[in-house]
Amino acid sequence: MARKPRQFNIGNIYHIVNRGVDGRNIFLKDQDYSRFILGLEFFNNKNSIDLWPLITRAVGGSDPPTASVKQRLENERKEKRELIVEFMAFTLMPNHYHLILKEIIPKGISLYIQKMGGYSTYFNKQNNRNGGLFQSRYTCVEIKSDAQLSIVFNYVHTNPVELVEPMWKNQQVKNFDKAKEFLENYKWSSYRDYIGIPTFSNLINRNFFLEFFESEKNCKKEVEDWTNKGGVS
Repeated sequence: MARKPRQFNIGNIYHIVNRGVDGRNIFLKDQDYSRFILGLEFFNNKNSIDLWPLITRAVGGSDPPTASVKQRLENERKEKRELIVEFMAFTLMPNHYHLILKEIIPKGISLYIQKMGGYSTYFNKQNNRNGGLFQSRYTCVEIKSDAQLSIVFNYVHTNPVELVEPMWKNQQVKNFDKAKEFLENYKWSSYRDYIGIPTFSNLINRNFFLEFFESEKNCKKEVEDWTNKGGVS
């Protein structure tokens, strides 16, 4: 039986999550994270351009990327793109990812996630495996209130805390300063961009959440408070 197509409403914000099949890790090394993030950046484009091979060369692997590959990506950044989603925030974890996206064209989010499917092919080739990488369909939650907006922003950006404080969601943070420092240095998240450390400025549109929380300082305070109380709203 065919699955019912997802319904997205123009102008609405959604929290997207997907995990590795059987709980397996989907990112094994820095190259994997970098490749996925470059895909997030360049495939936010209505036009169909096969950049996966270029992106793979750009993140290196056994051989460092050449100057011509780097220049090609910079040239692509200068090209005018027709965005299919507004990319608002993300966090990548070893076995799953979180995205916060706004639907800006009909079926934009669905098309965007479909475009990202090439990552599975790359991962399988890298690791000599076959079969699906992600579990079934991605999870999608529509954000319907200001309270939800605050929660999802904090939840997404505090996810990495569990890598250094496994019991933090039970309000058992042993070392808050260590957790705070870890978040500020965690490379695979949009948190650094929101606290004034440009990291993925070519990917993230910070405008909405900076206006919502009123400043980078408040974004930081929100996440730190959420960390300190173990993600309890």
